[in-house]
Order: sequence, then C-alpha cells, then structure tokens
Amino acid sequence: MARRERVVRMSVEQPLWSALTAYRILTMLYAILLAVFGRDRYDRPLVAIAFLVVMAAWTLGTLPKVAGAAACTKRFLGADLTIALVGILVTPLADFEAQHVDGPTLPSIWTAGSVLAFAIKGGWRWAAVASSFVAVANIIERGEPSRDTFHNVLLVWVASIAIGYVVEVARASERTLARALEIEAATRERERLARDIHDSVLQVLAMVQRRGTALGGEAAELGRMAGEQEVALRTLVSSGLLPATRVSEDAAEGAVVRSVEVDDEPSGQADYDLRSLLAPYAGSRTSFAEPGAPVLLAPAAARELAAAVGAALDNVRAHAGEDAQAWILVEDWPDEVIVTVRDDGPGIPEGRLAQAEGEGRMGVALSIRGRLRDLGGTAELISVPGQGTEVELKVPKVSRGKAGSAG
Repeated sequence: MARRERVVRMSVEQPLWSALTAYRILTMLYAILLAVFGRDRYDRPLVAIAFLVVMAAWTLGTLPKVAGAAACTKRFLGADLTIALVGILVTPLADFEAQHVDGPTLPSIWTAGSVLAFAIKGGWRWAAVASSFVAVANIIERGEPSRDTFHNVLLVWVASIAIGYVVEVARASERTLARALEIEAATRERERLARDIHDSVLQVLAMVQRRGTALGGEAAELGRMAGEQEVALRTLVSSGLLPATRVSEDAAEGAVVRSVEVDDEPSGQADYDLRSLLAPYAGSRTSFAEPGAPVLLAPAAARELAAAVGAALDNVRAHAGEDAQAWILVEDWPDEVIVTVRDDGPGIPEGRLAQAEGEGRMGVALSIRGRLRDLGGTAELISVPGQGTEVELKVPKVSRGKAGSAG
C-alpha cells in the first residue's frame, strides 16, 4: 500500500510556556530570599510571611496551568494577576518605608510572570491590559512615585507589549508553516494519485483510442470518446485533482496563505481558483493553458467567468463545427484576470452579431457580454472570416455589481 503523507504540527510557542514555568519558580524563590535577607526592614513581618506563603503555594500548585495555552484559562490569568496586585498593594502594610524608598515590593519581579502569561496567551493587547493594572498598582503603592518608579513601570509595559507582539507573529508563522506543510502533503498525494492514474486508467484509455481508430466504424467513435476522456482526465490530474484553492489572509499578522479546501461552497470572502473551474472544459479539441499559480477570484466572479467561457465554447461547437479546435488561455494580472477563447473555425461575417441580436438570438450579448458587464468586466470579440474567432474576457480582481455583492 502506498505511503501517505502526514502533516506534523510543531508548536513554536511551547518553549515560551516552558520558560514561563521556570521563570515563575525562580522569581518565587528570589522573592522569598529577598524577604529573608531583608527581614529587618519589615514592620509587620507576619504580613510579608503570609503573602509569601500564599504566593509560593499558588505558584507551585498552578504549574500545570502554565504548561500550555489550553490549560492557561482566562480565570487562572485573572486570579494570578489579582495575587500579584494584592502583593504590590499590601507591601506598605508590611514595610512602612516602602512608599518613600524605591525598594522591592513583596512579589518583586514575580509580578512580571503574570504579565508574561497574559502576553503568551493573548498577545500584545492582553499584555497591555495586564501591565497597565500592574503599573497603576505600583504607582498607588509608592504614594509618591519617583522617576525610577515611572521608569520601571514604563519598562514593564513596553517589554510586555513587545513580547506579546512577538508571540502573535510567532503564532501566525506557525499557522503559515502548518498550512504550507498541509499543502505540500496534499501536493505529494496528488502526485501519487497522478502516477497511479497514469499507470492504469490513462493507459487503458489511450489503448482504446488507438485500437478504436485502427478498427474504424463504431469502434472509431468509441476510440474518439476515449481520447477525449483521456485528455480531460489528464488535464484534471495536472490541475490538481483537488477543489478550488482559497486564500486565508490576516492583515494584522501579515500572513497570506494559500490552502486547499474541501468544501463545495466558499465561506466568507474565500476566493476560488479559476483554473479548477475551467479545467473540465479541456478535451481532445479544446486546449487549456493556465498559469502555474492559483488564479484567485471571488466565488461569484469565478463562476460567472467560467460560465461565460462555457458559452463561448458552445458558440464554437455551434458555429465552427464539431471538428473545430479551440484554445483557452488564462492570464493572471495584478488588477485583472484575462481569459481568451480562440478557435480555428470559419469566423463570423461582418454584421452577423448585430443581425443575430436583431433576430432575438442573444447568446453573445447576454451569455457572454452580459455576465462580464455584471462583474465590471468586458468581453471583446474579434473575428476575421476564414481565420477563426477570438473572445477576450476581462474581469477585475475586485468585482462590482451583482457578482461583487454575492461574493
């Protein structure tokens, strides 16, 4: 049995949680040692001892809570920050001189661990809120804050926001990497399927085409149909064997990711890969040329443009004959998508389109130009008698009108 690719997700933020766990333990020990060596300055040592016991028990008892993002809940973060704020505010009760001297508070730098937990869990916005509470508590505790107090408060505030922002960027990068690995795995799976199909189905269809052509008669028609199916299947394999590609974009995090979706309909503003909608039109008498990268349009715009291409091909079969050869060319420009449908038929005599519209046959006017007009695009038809017909369909990347509102 063929080996299938499996995407392994790696967490880039897990080391941060491990570092936070170690930081909380070390700063807890630091605060205890600081109190032990400075015990002579406390006017009410029992207050300091009571808080430090609570802080130590809380730190050791909640280590599993800072082991990962899932365990670190909002309720825990709120309780943890509350303990830190209480420790800051009760410092003057234990040390009367704390409001007049820039000495350490009871929790000391252990408080930063609470702010860091907010930063790692929720990013820079959460860090800004938590550090603002700590800043207010420090200013209240000092009573008459000095320049050093404001300097320390500002340093914690800026550092926590910076760390929160870095965490958000790392998290976005992790999602980008995971999606890229998923796309790579899907691509390898597609290539594996393509090899299997090539070794079995495509070879059988090619053999039926050759034998049918050699036998003639009804077998020749069967061979022709097998040849068309072979070309269509080969085109489908080369275009991905997968549904439309969508784009996931988060401007705040600066990440733009193309990922493969399996839903039949788009959600939100997800885009369609136009190539997957046009690939089924390829056949033994219809060649399909596409860019190597996804050609992304809003879902409604992609469907309408594909329908316009289908209408153009219907005209080729109806007016150029069953034996006419057609070509589909897709061009993806920064501001617009251009699809050209060309055939080698006899062409359209001058004035024939106006005559058809006058007779009530509105295929080109409605099925093609009408669809493109609703998208904010244009359809230009060029035909020279004896040299075939070319239909150039242009659609802007940001569509307006019906399709724009639908998408």
